[in-house]
Amino acid sequence: MLKRILQRSRIKSPWLLHYDCSSCNGCDIEVLACLTPLYDIERFGIVNVGNPMHADILLVTGTANHRNKKILRNLYDQMPDPKAVIAIGACALSGGVFRDTYNVVGGIDKVIPVDVYVPGCAAKPEAIIDGVVLALEKFKPQCFIKKMAKGHATSMDNGNAQHGDAIRGMNQW
Repeated sequence: MLKRILQRSRIKSPWLLHYDCSSCNGCDIEVLACLTPLYDIERFGIVNVGNPMHADILLVTGTANHRNKKILRNLYDQMPDPKAVIAIGACALSGGVFRDTYNVVGGIDKVIPVDVYVPGCAAKPEAIIDGVVLALEKFKPQCFIKKMAKGHATSMDNGNAQHGDAIRGMNQW
């Protein structure tokens, strides 16, 4: 009974932790724009927290480099299971315009497993919110996921994602 209550609370009120892995701050501004009254993600029960031990979803912007990959891994390890990771922006997906520099490891999927990719430079707030909603599927009961697999999938699951739409991660560790 308690397990079911906790599972529903994660779906209805996910807590996010945002970490910037040294980006140009374009995606960071868009993540913070999601908190403004125009988009107001808090009306959906989504709360931005500062402690990884309280977070359900990790939002990561920027490229993974040799200085911050240990910090990113540490934040990921401190989060309780189940957890979801969202890579936001071209830098977090592949390294972006910084991918050829000497200190960049690449996208964050080189350091931690990623569940949802949100492309764009900078990613739109609408796409970030779509990515969070897509990441919430990880917290749903397995019976609901089986129903989606039988034909109730969204357009993003069918491979019809448009530019700026959130895309489910392909590498599940």
